[in-house]
Amino acid sequence: MTSERWPTELRLGKNKRSLRVTFDDGTTFDLSAEYLRVSSPSAEVQGHSPAERKTVPGKRNVEIIGVEPVGNYAVKLVFDDMHDTGIYGWDYLYRLGAEQGEKWQAYLDELAAKGLSRDKVR
Repeated sequence: MTSERWPTELRLGKNKRSLRVTFDDGTTFDLSAEYLRVSSPSAEVQGHSPAERKTVPGKRNVEIIGVEPVGNYAVKLVFDDMHDTGIYGWDYLYRLGAEQGEKWQAYLDELAAKGLSRDKVR
C-alpha cells in the first residue's frame, strides 16, 4: 500500500489532547484527540458499511495515551478510554485535517439530531 501523503512529523500535545501532523507538502494539521477518537477508522466506529457507522458521544475530554507506528503506512492511536483498534493511514489523517471543519460540523449535527452530548454521561 502506498500513500500519496507522507508525514514528516507527528507530535502529541503535552496535554495529550491533540496531535500535530506535518506532511511532506508542508501542510500541518492540529487534530484534537476528541476529533480523532470520534472519527476512528475502526470497525467499532465505522462499522462494515456506511449504514453501520456509529455516532460516538461523550469524548470531549478523551486523551491520546499512545501513538504506535504500523509499518510505514499508518499509526495506531491509543486513547484513555482504551479504544485502540483504529489504524490511521497517512491519507486518512491528511483527509481528516483537510476536511476538519466540515467533518466536525457534521459530527456536531449528528450529536444534536440524536440528542447526544460531547460530555460523558455521569
